[in-house]
Amino acid sequence: MDSSPVRPPQDAQTIRRLRLGIGVVGIALPFVLTVGHALVTGTPTLLTSISAYYYTELRDVFVGSMCAVGVFLISYRQRKVDDLLGTIAGVLAIAVALFPAATHDPGGPVTATDVLVGRVHQVSAAALFVILAIFCLVLFPRTDPRIGEARTRVRVGLYRACGGVILAAIALAVASNALPESTRDTLRPLFWCEAVAVLAFGTAWFVKGEAMFRYAREARRREHDGPARAADPAPSPAPGAP
Repeated sequence: MDSSPVRPPQDAQTIRRLRLGIGVVGIALPFVLTVGHALVTGTPTLLTSISAYYYTELRDVFVGSMCAVGVFLISYRQRKVDDLLGTIAGVLAIAVALFPAATHDPGGPVTATDVLVGRVHQVSAAALFVILAIFCLVLFPRTDPRIGEARTRVRVGLYRACGGVILAAIALAVASNALPESTRDTLRPLFWCEAVAVLAFGTAWFVKGEAMFRYAREARRREHDGPARAADPAPSPAPGAP
């Protein structure tokens, strides 16, 4: 019997890498932006939102990360519904990167184009988070690989918890607009809501990619070992046995 490690199918590897890539970028982005900005400026100051880092030295990191997530999502292939929502989410992620949030510089002029671009950014970001919540609440639990009842139940609970966190973060971000501007400048509620939502979606995609890969390896190993067991000759009867 060949004892070399069994590789998962190429399609499974691709999907796993896409999910892990999306997850890693989502988990790392808030930390990279805040720490990078603090190192560059020498001041550990949080900006009003994650999107506000577009106007800093970390612009390329923000735009590159969002475009990478967008490409990953557009390339994502699973079932038809997953494919469609992944493509829409990918386009929205790229739109978030290319249409920056409106600036709040009281000394600078605000044109109609600035307002329009800011609205496109807001709508794209909100729609993106809603679709990512749908992945966590509906699609990931439904397509979860059956790798053991207890483990599956835990993973499904994690996916749904991440989806709930994303929706709650969106709601809190909208509600934070009712706070006085001085309070928003001090607490940075929009930044924290966006950071929590991004971390939640990144965690769900990372865990889903790891679960899918393990299931693929187990399935391939069963296929690999099954024919080998069938080909093994039956043991010879002991001498004198009836």
